[in-house]
Amino acid sequence: MQNRLISLTLSVLLMGTTAVQVLAADASAPQAAASKASAAQSAASKASAPAVSERKKAIAARREAAAKVKLVDINSASKEELVKLPDISETDAAKIIAGRPYGSKVWLMTHKVLPDGKYPVIKDLIVAKQPYKDAAKNAALYSKQK
Repeated sequence: MQNRLISLTLSVLLMGTTAVQVLAADASAPQAAASKASAAQSAASKASAPAVSERKKAIAARREAAAKVKLVDINSASKEELVKLPDISETDAAKIIAGRPYGSKVWLMTHKVLPDGKYPVIKDLIVAKQPYKDAAKNAALYSKQK
């Protein structure tokens, strides 16, 4: 315990003398310190400007890519459209078609239409649009299936 206290005291004293030396150097040349600080700020702003524009470009590229992706509606897609999805076979597509309509895309996993490993692969590429706008018709349709 005493060794730790002694080493802590010594490190504080060393930092204190270093801080005093730095302050003395800055006090002797306040204009030099100010010019160094302004130069560092301008260099930092110049360095961050391209980084900000690069981030904006990357975000815009991601948005364009997302806009180009056409989501496949599992409630109305043909077998050929479903087979184009990654990791979906013709058998899987037939199961999806046979289980229609789906209330949400998660139903593919919760109702065991697809194995657990296939759903995470396609979840960002599919959507389950509702076939009817009338909520009463949807409720009646889904209650018949259960």
